[in-house]
Amino acid sequence: MGKRQVPKKILVAVTGASGMLYLQSFLTAIADLDLVVHGICSEAGQKVLGLEKGITPQDLPAVSTWFDCRDFGAPPASGSSGYDAMLVLPCSMGTLAAIAAGISANLIQRCADVMLKERKDLVLVVRETPFNRTHLKNMLAVHDAGAIICPPMPGYYLQPASLEEAADTFSWRLADQVGIDIPGRRRWGTEE
Repeated sequence: MGKRQVPKKILVAVTGASGMLYLQSFLTAIADLDLVVHGICSEAGQKVLGLEKGITPQDLPAVSTWFDCRDFGAPPASGSSGYDAMLVLPCSMGTLAAIAAGISANLIQRCADVMLKERKDLVLVVRETPFNRTHLKNMLAVHDAGAIICPPMPGYYLQPASLEEAADTFSWRLADQVGIDIPGRRRWGTEE
């Protein structure tokens, strides 16, 4: 197997699930890297971002362009747009279900379908608890189609002192899933 290509152009989609702390942490972690980062935020995502963080998508770091969730003419709706990876952060169970069923009712769902058909990295940060059987079947279906299921579960072995530090440990793992190296990140078994 060849060496994994480091992404240069990524798409971050925000849906209406709880967990905006992780979104903000991830985007802050990649803000100073040599990446093109574009975003899509659903209407429900905007509401939850406002409720949990008191901000709008435009207030988030790293993202240079936000596409309207209803705009099927936006560049990422096509496989020729050149995105290397897509993260749905956080991913609602409704969005998971649509992706699992191959439904493209909005731009987020269409872009996820594009990533799967192009065999590009698609990471779904599913946010719900507890999972029911339908959630689990949908996760298995998207896994079998090539997506990575990565629930927001921070590592505690680095002894984070706050929720923000715990979110950072998860952001580092999330970056690993798409081949992004976060400078200065702490890893298990290192002296840093």
